[in-house]
Amino acid sequence: MLIAALTGGIATGKSVVARILSEKGCFVQNADLLAHELMSPDGEIWQELLQHFGPGILREDRTIDRQKLGEIIFREEQERLFLNRLTHPRLLEKIQQTISRLEETGGYEIYVTEAALVIESGYYHYYDRIILTHCRPEIQLERLCRRNGITREKALEKIRAQLPDEQKIPLAHYLIDTSGSLEETVEQTERVYLNLYQDLLLKKSGWLS
Repeated sequence: MLIAALTGGIATGKSVVARILSEKGCFVQNADLLAHELMSPDGEIWQELLQHFGPGILREDRTIDRQKLGEIIFREEQERLFLNRLTHPRLLEKIQQTISRLEETGGYEIYVTEAALVIESGYYHYYDRIILTHCRPEIQLERLCRRNGITREKALEKIRAQLPDEQKIPLAHYLIDTSGSLEETVEQTERVYLNLYQDLLLKKSGWLS
């Protein structure tokens, strides 16, 4: 099985690319959904989050208010680093469990983690291939403001909390520029899928580097 990661800055089109790869037959696992599970009242890190951040991050039903938590971690780097240290090892463990299960049962030949912080976490070495979505800064900003209903200042705060593209691009095997039309994004993604399949054949033959 080829193990790939789909990553990229906030509002750069990861979900669109993930959907296309899924339609092509890849198994796509969303790391954000895994994080939701970890943060649920029955999850592995709920108690630690409550102890660290206090009850102010809880809704009335005792679930984590991710918007409140997000405001804290995007504003304060040390809190963001704490959350990353808490969640990333557990996320990787769950990802590895999924991959092991898929390899046992068969049915999929290409696995893809959809995650914003693959490179920032330092776990990008785990993957055979890294796919990076990116777009022009003004488009990213406009998308984020429109999608989240936030001000330009808040959007810039979120964008600046992540590693800039110029530091991520050299670590990626494949780039998908989502600045253009949906059709252009689909075309690029389909080309990447074909390349991933070639990589799969190389891995099977022992020639993947």
